[in-house]
Amino acid sequence: MKPALHDTSARQCTGGPSPVPGRGGNRNNRIGKPGPSDIEAEIAGLLDRSTQELRLAWRQLHRTEPPLGVSRNLLIRTLANHLQEYAYAGASAVLHRRLQTLARALEEGAHSVDPGVVLKTGSTLVREWRGQTHTVLVHEDGFEYAGQRYRSLTVIAERITGAHWSGPRFFGVTKRARGSLVAQAGH
Repeated sequence: MKPALHDTSARQCTGGPSPVPGRGGNRNNRIGKPGPSDIEAEIAGLLDRSTQELRLAWRQLHRTEPPLGVSRNLLIRTLANHLQEYAYAGASAVLHRRLQTLARALEEGAHSVDPGVVLKTGSTLVREWRGQTHTVLVHEDGFEYAGQRYRSLTVIAERITGAHWSGPRFFGVTKRARGSLVAQAGH
């Protein structure tokens, strides 16, 4: 049986890499993110740590105590998730904005949230307006039109038309009503 470790010395006694990026385990002062094999090894190493060491890693990461009743398994999963987010840059800004929008809708009392139309990165939207063809390229973090980047289709639609338009509606990417889809399928 291992002797009890004092919280401040738990990391030094384990000899393993720190689950908190940028702290410990970097004796050569190298800057850079760990590779996939390094992350896999760190995550696998979490399983061998004591619950006390995992709680210490949580404190280092979140600057607070873990919530009461959090299981060892959840501590491991949370720390592993953080390691992966750090190594692979986490979720995109677009995904964060979408999640915030969905959370806000649910907080305002919506019982369900329609995800709407989700455009894939690399897609091209084409619209003809007053005899001129306009092409928009979908990027992960916005849209590209006429060599410039934009955060929304609405701004592009306004630039093209000179008036306020719903960008998704202007480019025809709104979700159609179920009845109109059934009617079109019959023709």
